[in-house]
Amino acid sequence: MTDILSWNIQNGRGLDGEVSLTRIADVIATMGEPDVICLQEVSRGLWLTPKAGAPDQVAELADLFPAHEIVFGVAVDAGSPVAQNRWQFGNALLSRLPLLSLQSHPLPRPGAGGMRHMTRQATEVVVATAAGELRIVNLHLEYHSPAQRLAQVERLRALQLEALEQRRQPSEVDSDGPYQFVPRPVESVYCGDFNMVIGSREHRRLGDPLEGEPQPFRDAWELAHPHIPHAPTCGVFDRVQWPEGPHCRDFFFVNGRCVDAVKNLRVDTETDASDHQPLLLELADDPG
Repeated sequence: MTDILSWNIQNGRGLDGEVSLTRIADVIATMGEPDVICLQEVSRGLWLTPKAGAPDQVAELADLFPAHEIVFGVAVDAGSPVAQNRWQFGNALLSRLPLLSLQSHPLPRPGAGGMRHMTRQATEVVVATAAGELRIVNLHLEYHSPAQRLAQVERLRALQLEALEQRRQPSEVDSDGPYQFVPRPVESVYCGDFNMVIGSREHRRLGDPLEGEPQPFRDAWELAHPHIPHAPTCGVFDRVQWPEGPHCRDFFFVNGRCVDAVKNLRVDTETDASDHQPLLLELADDPG
């Protein structure tokens, strides 16, 4: 079994306003022992609260999960004229499975005047599982701009198309050096805060088939719980940021052999340690 957790942790800020990554780690422990942990909204040097200051949350997470190797996908890296320091904001991925490769993908940010928006990023890793190599993409899409969000979905589709083309047309490789073979399997899991709602244009578009793809992306909740509405992943407790109430914006999408490997997808709707809820995907090593 391979367990993958995804959670937008809002820099560890809970409904009580307190910032605590220890609390985040405690909640994750209640869900099991995930092999891979994909977190969104993690920062270094970003001013959070007077009490929390501007912590290095990547270092804190590394200390809290010593059995995992941590990768930080930086979406924003900038200097603060107020605090006179550099700060970073992005996605953290922690894995206790061997990390075979890593890529960082900036996501499109076409013009969207008159609204707030920020640079977004997707972190791609390949891990070794009992069932073989698996590509995992940890992502956080734009909230305010639907046009940017759709462009980012198209980029995610392009990443998958690249993997398909590289399988169909393998490159010439060297035994060592920068041109040596680097694994990039087609079988993949894309997860995170997609900031899209069920049935939206972006949600439908992600599932459209790609040329030469034997098994297009599928929403893992629909595979694990057919005919049952998605569990809410935000707005459960925080009605200030989410006045529309409980609904789903966080997803797992799977393709290839992972479609048949989905055993379960659980959402913890009891914790208020963030404005989002954590999700845990269970993949069987032997789908048969």
